[in-house]
Amino acid sequence: MGIDGLEDRAWEALRETDRCVCVTAGAGAGKTEMLAQKAAYLLQTGICPPPRRVLAISFKRDAAATLRARLRLRLPEAQSRRFVSLTFDAWTKGLLDQFRCALPSRYAPPADYEISFPTRDILQAQLDRFGSDLNREQLEHLIANTRLPIEGQGLSDNDARTLDAYWRDQYESARAPLLTFAMINRLVEYMLREHAGIRKALRTTYPFVFLDEFQDTTAAQFELVSIAFSPATTRITTVGDDKQRIMGWAGAMTDGFGAFEGVFRSRRVTLLANWRSHVDLVAIQHLVASHISPGVEMVQAKKTRAVDGQVSAIWVFSDRRAEVETLASWLATEIGSGGVEPHQVVLLVRQRADDVETELRPVFDGHGLTLRNLARNVGGVALQDLLVEELTTLLLPLLRASATRRAPEAWSTAIERMTALRSAQDAEDDNSHRVMRETEGLTVSTRKLMSEVSPADAQAEAVVSLLIDGISEDLIRQSTPAYQRGSDYGRVRSGFTALLGECMAASTSWSETLDRFEGKGQVPLMTIHKSKGMEFHTVIFFGLDGQSWWSLKPRNPEEMNSFFVAVTRAEQRAFFTCCAERGRRIDWLEDVLGDAVPRVVGGPGSTGRR
Repeated sequence: MGIDGLEDRAWEALRETDRCVCVTAGAGAGKTEMLAQKAAYLLQTGICPPPRRVLAISFKRDAAATLRARLRLRLPEAQSRRFVSLTFDAWTKGLLDQFRCALPSRYAPPADYEISFPTRDILQAQLDRFGSDLNREQLEHLIANTRLPIEGQGLSDNDARTLDAYWRDQYESARAPLLTFAMINRLVEYMLREHAGIRKALRTTYPFVFLDEFQDTTAAQFELVSIAFSPATTRITTVGDDKQRIMGWAGAMTDGFGAFEGVFRSRRVTLLANWRSHVDLVAIQHLVASHISPGVEMVQAKKTRAVDGQVSAIWVFSDRRAEVETLASWLATEIGSGGVEPHQVVLLVRQRADDVETELRPVFDGHGLTLRNLARNVGGVALQDLLVEELTTLLLPLLRASATRRAPEAWSTAIERMTALRSAQDAEDDNSHRVMRETEGLTVSTRKLMSEVSPADAQAEAVVSLLIDGISEDLIRQSTPAYQRGSDYGRVRSGFTALLGECMAASTSWSETLDRFEGKGQVPLMTIHKSKGMEFHTVIFFGLDGQSWWSLKPRNPEEMNSFFVAVTRAEQRAFFTCCAERGRRIDWLEDVLGDAVPRVVGGPGSTGRR
């Protein structure tokens, strides 16, 4: 969808620059496109004049990367540099790294702090060590929602002692201080609350701010945003959909849009178009949406149906072997006939993607299918996150341009990324000739290496080092806020190198190596939560049963929202597998779906109906 496809209400939200805007929109409504167009409008018309910038905050790395990429396609380099697209965690971490010395010594972390993702067992061990009678959930709630300093926040003596002991324990870690993102959020909120100068700098730099997927914002995050920005100086545009609020377990507000309207006095705009799914799928999605929010408006399907036959069904199997074998056979036939590309089909699971991969991979291999588990950890980074890392988006097009002389898109992207790096270093606007020379030099030296050794015989570290040394590791880190600390950068570099090495070892050519790296010819497997913001021709949810969805109850809105997210990823087809050997039927949900999503005993091609 381009600018000509924006509905009238989206145009209203785009052109509103005198006050904050709250945009509510369902799946496929073109929220990302609307934000990209609004950013281009603000920057090109001079409504956001240089050197001021537009800040976009998302919750997922791929969402932030997608928005950033769309702006680069629309704007000259000088303008696109003034669009900053980050995740909420990256934004707050960047502020802490830049201004940590403004915090009181008790809370100011040293530069070598590490990011911590404590498990429940670690939290429980800490509570036991503190001698506290709090449970893990209570401790997590205290960390996320208690302002600093701890004294004077109205806590009970026990809560205050436990929280103080936790902060001291994290800072006194033997190797290096450990900070969770919840702690970073509290540190940045404290810093902004106490230092008007930092608040002024933020508001001057960013007169326009976008908050994507706003329905998943926590109270602590909203508090930070409310302190960082003021409706008198900053025009904020929030976008989201309450029916896709799936982060309640992490503290997402139950009425974030209402809270935003109250604080920022915003105008609400509701979008009604669905550019992703055709009319038959939209009708199914509306059944689920109506269960979540009775009386919700019916959206307008804008996608053309391009397939014959069933577009949605629950495939019912009696045992696991039949389920997996039938699924693999059907996919092999669909892909082999040219009806759909492997990467256009996704397998969604509720949880435990690694276990599902272990079960499916041998059968898929037997049918000539390659399964790609995007939840898999590679060198300390989830594969799906690694693919949208700044380092990946810099090195991959350089490798692609080196592997073949006929890669104009890769060459253009490489030039664009190298230009962005040099622009961050140099004040000169016109460094195009220098960038062209450097990029050509990098590709020539990399192409020489590729011509001398096959990917199976080469060392991934040597390839990566050749590019990074040629670009300058210091420049890469200095121009990327997320890589300011060595441990953060090192983890991404290690992950990139590990994945490249895996792909090299399995390939006979460098082009094949990069195809494997990008996932071409592979069927992606991911969790529901990681699928948000993505879309696929065909979605297959593996496991519509009470075992996988053990918490899916009629009055559990968050789980119903997760199901809604699964259904709305589909452009043309959405199927669900159900296996009696795995878990019981979810009768009430099947009743909600009704005849629109029939039960087909035996799976695709079978005539057995419920």
